[in-house]
Amino acid sequence: MTSNETRLGSEPSKVVRWIILGIVGLVFAIPIIAMIQFTLRAGIHGGLTLDHWTGLFAPEAAVTYRSLFTSISNSVVLAIVTVAIILVLVLPTMILVHLQFPRLRRVLEFICIIPITVPAVVLVVGLAPVYAIVVQVLGGSIWTLAFAYGITVLPYAYRAIQANLDSVDVVTLSEAARSLGASWLNVMWRVLLPNLRRGILAASFIAVAVVLGEFTIASLLNRSNLQVALLQISQSDPYVATIFALLALALVFVLLLLIGRLSSSRRNRSAS
Repeated sequence: MTSNETRLGSEPSKVVRWIILGIVGLVFAIPIIAMIQFTLRAGIHGGLTLDHWTGLFAPEAAVTYRSLFTSISNSVVLAIVTVAIILVLVLPTMILVHLQFPRLRRVLEFICIIPITVPAVVLVVGLAPVYAIVVQVLGGSIWTLAFAYGITVLPYAYRAIQANLDSVDVVTLSEAARSLGASWLNVMWRVLLPNLRRGILAASFIAVAVVLGEFTIASLLNRSNLQVALLQISQSDPYVATIFALLALALVFVLLLLIGRLSSSRRNRSAS
């Protein structure tokens, strides 16, 4: 096989990569630009204006969009509790399996990946009777929805943390720390967590992005989060709904950039 054939078979040329990148960029950019242009329109046949954006800072906006702001705070609470569930339950379990029960790794992986194969509508059918009991025990507070979101986020958080676990010799680090007299709590807090911070941050960012974009579970369980509120307010003020949808997209885009930054820095560190 010639060198040209090898080069063609290994990766596309620079021109092809730029063409693919440009097409993908247009696919994402065109609807976003259309949304921005829509928020700047003064009616169907009007010109461009910033009134829809500046109206969010008007004194009466706190009253007019009270339900929307409440739903945003609900989504923030859900994101915090969901991340806490991942870090308190999933992370220690993965570390324990990695250190003490390596034969159970495939079983844990299978359990954590299952939720991605179940549609949200089907998941709600199983969660509905469970939440009937949850409401009786813990009340109907919005934070209880984080239990369902923890299941939804589980596959993505697992892969992010597992990728970091595979890149770090956790067994050697823990054994070295234990041989120096460190307790398991110190091993976890001072040795393992600093080496797993990239995976933890990536899992946390992914959890926040999923929670901010989730609609089906919250809607069918009669909870009000950001996406449910956007649907409701779009019926009376589509401009404000589009503005907050753009802001949510911008936040998710920033989170994805941070995840990519963490991944690239990890690869550079491994290469060096």
